Amino acid sequence: MKTTNFNIDNLTRSNVKALKPYSSARDEFQGNSNAMVFLDANENPFNNGVNRYPDPQQGNLKTILSKIKSINSKNILLGNGSDEVLDLIFRAFCEPNKDNIIILPPTYGMYSVLANINAIDIKEVQLSNSFQPQVETILNVVDNNSKILFLCSPNNPTGNSFSSKSIETLLNKFEGLVVIDEAYIDFSKENSWIDRLEEFPNLIVTQTLSKAYGMAGIRLGICYASSDIISVLNRIKPPYNVNELTQQKAVQQLSIKDLATNQINSILEERTLLISELESVSYISKIYPSDANFVLVKVDDASKRYDQLIEKGIVIRNRTTQPGCENCLRLTVGTSEENEILINTLKSI
Repeated sequence: MKTTNFNIDNLTRSNVKALKPYSSARDEFQGNSNAMVFLDANENPFNNGVNRYPDPQQGNLKTILSKIKSINSKNILLGNGSDEVLDLIFRAFCEPNKDNIIILPPTYGMYSVLANINAIDIKEVQLSNSFQPQVETILNVVDNNSKILFLCSPNNPTGNSFSSKSIETLLNKFEGLVVIDEAYIDFSKENSWIDRLEEFPNLIVTQTLSKAYGMAGIRLGICYASSDIISVLNRIKPPYNVNELTQQKAVQQLSIKDLATNQINSILEERTLLISELESVSYISKIYPSDANFVLVKVDDASKRYDQLIEKGIVIRNRTTQPGCENCLRLTVGTSEENEILINTLKSI
């Protein structure tokens, strides 16, 4: 059971609570759009497929996602990439120059960037040597202005999932919002935390179509949370934040039966083969467990090996500057052909 009483109204910024949201033309209209003459939004009347403003609430797309994820549409918010979703969370719940967030390095760099943009202090609690949250240390740094705890699981750049017990303890004991970034959840054997939204009113889960669903180019981020939290975020989101082409492409791809499943299975098979081959690269001293579509490896000299791969036309990520990741490289799992090129090159340099 939760040890604290959570009230989203107490976390929401006062100016957001007082805000009268902008009402777009399409927000005001309810009905069968196929039978209507639209003269309300000052649009160009000549149909080219994108002359009309997009659905501001992305109803069709949310309906598809709700079926895939077995969650009510009222618990879904969509954004222009996960970065917009995260930024909306900052702007709705964190008071500039007053509040703080907690992050667990090494982790996704945009949490810090968005905090700095929004003038929010950052408290850092480094992950343990096994890249797990240090629960007691986290709870000890919490103060009255700690509004959000960010957990990236599976974690970027380490690739591992966090202990469910640790996450549950943090959800129970942290009085602010707990944002679990699940950008890589589809590659993991762990269950998504969206299955437990009803248990934890302070839980926000973010996902994306950029990784497992192969749609990085359309920039579509997803937020799953209680209807109360989604309602607050809807108050401040731009009226047409997800464009028509993005909505159309997402609906098209998500409607293709087993497409994502087949691609995920292929990536997981390639990940296993890649790890097997990496074990025979002489200067790789450690291969970290991965629940993602990438593998973190420790080498003798990360900067040297990165430069050598660049010279051979292969682009990876050098993570040696990240806490706990000295001399580590992050390798994305590619196609079988790309992985073969990578392995052959690693063995030749």
